Amino acid sequence: MNQINVDATQRRTVRVLTAGQVLSGFGLGSTLSIGSLLAVELSGSTAWAGSAATCATLGAATWAIPLARLAYAKGRRVALASGAAIAISGATLIITAAAIHFFPLLLLAIFVLGAGSAVGLQARFAATDLPHSGKQSRDLSLVVWATTIGAVIGPNLFGPGEFIGKFLHLPHLTGPFVVTVAAQISAATVFFFGLKPDPLLLAKTLGDAKKLKPRLSIAGAIATLREHPRALYAVVTIALSHMVMVSVMSMTPAHLEMNGATLSVVGFTISVHIAGMYAFSPLFGMLADKIGKLQTVLLGQAIYIAALCFAGFGMDDHNLVLLGLFLLGLGWSASTVSASSLLSSSLPTEEKSNVQGLSDTMMNLSGAFGGAISGTIMAALMFVGLNLAAMIPVSIILGLSAIALLRSKAKQGDAN
Repeated sequence: MNQINVDATQRRTVRVLTAGQVLSGFGLGSTLSIGSLLAVELSGSTAWAGSAATCATLGAATWAIPLARLAYAKGRRVALASGAAIAISGATLIITAAAIHFFPLLLLAIFVLGAGSAVGLQARFAATDLPHSGKQSRDLSLVVWATTIGAVIGPNLFGPGEFIGKFLHLPHLTGPFVVTVAAQISAATVFFFGLKPDPLLLAKTLGDAKKLKPRLSIAGAIATLREHPRALYAVVTIALSHMVMVSVMSMTPAHLEMNGATLSVVGFTISVHIAGMYAFSPLFGMLADKIGKLQTVLLGQAIYIAALCFAGFGMDDHNLVLLGLFLLGLGWSASTVSASSLLSSSLPTEEKSNVQGLSDTMMNLSGAFGGAISGTIMAALMFVGLNLAAMIPVSIILGLSAIALLRSKAKQGDAN
């Protein structure tokens, strides 16, 4: 297959992945908030409100590796469509759990629904499977950007979803999950029928990738990372950057509420934060292609430092916290887009999906850890202390980035 055909296939792949992400986002945009409400209703205690986010995060982390292995064996179209199908079963189980008022089943259902988030993460890597004309980061960022639409519109489907639920005589709060089912069916259809030829299967036929035996296990992924330091750096950067974002973002609503902010102010702040995460991702994708992926990671960490300073030292000013949260989203976007692209470009084709699955798992587990400890840190050190504590993983990334840049310069010197 010539280069022109590969480029044409890549453009089609990005369009299909973007459409699938938009459809999937409609179904997942409001599920966590509604899941929290259902958790309180079925458990009878507000102490379980956070269990929905925890189970969803653990679900996304757990499903990432098997879906990545399925991608290598059967292609991205099968893996992404299968993940959407699993999410459909999770949404159906949520409705069932509410109907029989059984809280443990609700937690299991939200865990299963986490496959939808795993699909969204894998889709961004699918945009980098094919070798093409130096726009890998941009293509990945466009798929990330598509998440914006679902993230913004999804929560606004709560009202229409409840209307649908009442029309179908479903239990209270479960109507929006009908939207989830419909959206995931649409996304699965787009992925399965749209990704032809399959980008990963096609990539395996190019070069010598098909002659090599992949290591499809966690141990194999770790061994691969040991052989490819830049990929290891990318995995650590993605995980720690996600931890920084989740730890601060998860406690911002509580901090604002304790400081007298109205619910509208809290909601607007989080909306601006989400816009920062996704809306500008194409800009960072283009920067990563133009100035370098490592350099864009460093830009992301610089934005993180500014974000943590504004939000932390300006914790008593709602406007400064708003600015800090917007910058926090931008820092996450720059770091995640560039590091994800670096991960894909640093690995041989036959090892990509396995290591990418491990990376997504580590990303979700790091976020869960950051969210879990953030409350304790804020209780002990206030919101400013939480932001200062978040500087620790930022400092680690900066140190690793310096090492990576020195290694890169050393290799260039050896080549000359």
